[in-house]
Amino acid sequence: MPRIKVKRTSTVTDMTAMCDVAALLLTFFILTATARQPEPLAVSTPSSTYEFKVPAENNAILTIGQGKVFFEVAGQKVRARTLELMGQQYKISFTPEEIKKFSVVGTFGVPVSSLKSFLAMSGADRMKPGVQTGIPTDSTDNQLNAWVLHARTATAEINQQPMRVSIKGDSKEEYPVVKKIVDVLQKQKVNKFLLVTNAEARKK
Repeated sequence: MPRIKVKRTSTVTDMTAMCDVAALLLTFFILTATARQPEPLAVSTPSSTYEFKVPAENNAILTIGQGKVFFEVAGQKVRARTLELMGQQYKISFTPEEIKKFSVVGTFGVPVSSLKSFLAMSGADRMKPGVQTGIPTDSTDNQLNAWVLHARTATAEINQQPMRVSIKGDSKEEYPVVKKIVDVLQKQKVNKFLLVTNAEARKK
């Protein structure tokens, strides 16, 4: 009995639609990506084998180095609300433009009285040495305590989630400065926080 010949079909696949989808996805990721903000204070964090990523949301980072303290809270809306609450406490009126500028600022370290002039600067000028002197942590004017408190309030209001706190300290930083930060957190009954470290290979 003769064999039935199967009709061969073309193996050419039209990839036009696939290329269009790939181009659209690439465009979407580029437009929605958030650029990494430059840090005003470069610190050399200690190493650790503990594997846990710093949360990208509902988190505040306290950076310690050279005896100075810097602050950053995640989320533009949370930053804007935090600044409004700070303005209410310190009787400073921030314009909508200033609030918008602050909402895109990452880590910063200036007294609240210098915030207006700080926000009026360009991004490059803010990173110049000596511009950011750190957030005051004195017992008479502990502005860091206010920043943490209002950031926690803003995070709870906007995201309905408690705010986590991460401490990013230089490996050579003196203990008294770190203790001030821990005291601020314990005063607000924040007894759990993350320590930011560099990844270190596990010993076999």
